[in-house]
Amino acid sequence: MHDTSSYEHVLHQLRRTPRTWLVTGAAGFIGSNLVEALLRLDQHVVGLDNFSTGYRKNLDEIHDLVSSAQWDRFRFLEADIRDLDACGHALRNVDFVLHQAALGSVPRSLEDPIEANANNVTGFLNMLTAARDAGVRRFVYAASSSTYGDHPDLPKVEQAIGRPLSPYAVTKYVNELYAQVFAGCYGFKTIGLRYFNIFGPRQDPDGAYAAVIPKWFAALLQGQTPFINGDGETSRDFCFVDNAVQANILAACSDNQDALDQVYNVAFGRRTTLNELFGYIRDLVAAKHPGAATVVPEYRDFRPGDVRHSLADISKAARLLGFAPKYSVHDGLRLAADWYIRKMH
Repeated sequence: MHDTSSYEHVLHQLRRTPRTWLVTGAAGFIGSNLVEALLRLDQHVVGLDNFSTGYRKNLDEIHDLVSSAQWDRFRFLEADIRDLDACGHALRNVDFVLHQAALGSVPRSLEDPIEANANNVTGFLNMLTAARDAGVRRFVYAASSSTYGDHPDLPKVEQAIGRPLSPYAVTKYVNELYAQVFAGCYGFKTIGLRYFNIFGPRQDPDGAYAAVIPKWFAALLQGQTPFINGDGETSRDFCFVDNAVQANILAACSDNQDALDQVYNVAFGRRTTLNELFGYIRDLVAAKHPGAATVVPEYRDFRPGDVRHSLADISKAARLLGFAPKYSVHDGLRLAADWYIRKMH
C-alpha cells in the first residue's frame, strides 16, 4: 500500500467545489470508469463517444451504480472526435478534459493504420485545438507505454524512448509531440498519462483485439481453452483501472506548475509474467468454479509488434502529481474477478 493522502485531499476539495468535466471515450473501458468516479464525487460530467469501441451498456451500468441526483449531473453526446465542430460543442463551459477516446490495440493498427491515424492523431488534434479555443483549465490525455518502442532499458523512464514498433505507437507519440508544440506555440499546457496495461471492470472480453485479462476470464468462465502468445514469460506492468482514475484526477487538479506540459507513467511499478498472471486468474475463477483449476493454456506464436518486457518507473508521477497507486495486481484482479463472474456466469 502507498500513501494516498494527497489524493484524498483532492477528492475532498472536489466534493466541496464541483466542476464540469468532459470525458471522451466515455462509453469505453477507462472512460466509463472515469465517468463513474466523477459522478460519485458529485461532479458535472459531459460524456462523448461514437460507440466505435464503447458500449451503451457501460453507461447503463453507471446509471445503476450512482444515485439519481448524481446521474442527473451527466450529459451524454454521441459524437465523433474526428468532427471538429462536435468537439467544440462538447467543450462549452467545461473546466477539465480527460481525453480517452482512441482506437487502441497494436494489432488493429497494423491491420488499418489509416483508421488508427484518423482517430488517434486527427481526432486528438481536433480535441486539443477545440480545448485551447474553449479556454479549458486543464487538458489531460491518455498516452501509451507503446511510445517506449524498442528502447531496451527497464524500468521505463519518461525521458528515454526508442523507435515505435507499430502504427498505434506512432499515433500516441504524435499526441505527445502535438501537446509539446501547443505548449510552446500557444501556451496551452497539457498532461499526458502513459498507461501501462490498464485492466478492470468493463474491459471488453469480446472481439479480435480484446486485452488478455478479460479474454482469460471469459475463456475460463465459458469452459474454453485460453491461449498465451509466446512462451508466457513476456512480462507487463499491469495496472488496475482505479489507479488510472487517480492519476487522471490528480493531473486535472494539480496546482503544481512544474507538473504541466509533461508526460507520466501510469502503472503500479511491478512486473508480472503472463504465466503468473494466468495462474492468478485461474485461481480466482476456480474459487467459484472448481473445474477451472485444471485448465492449461495453449501457447501460440509471439505477436508482431509486441515488446518482450515492460515495467514503469512511476517516481516522476509520485513526485510531481502525488500519484500513489492503491491497488496491486492481486487487489485489482480480485475486484475484476467479481465483476467478470457476475457478468458472465
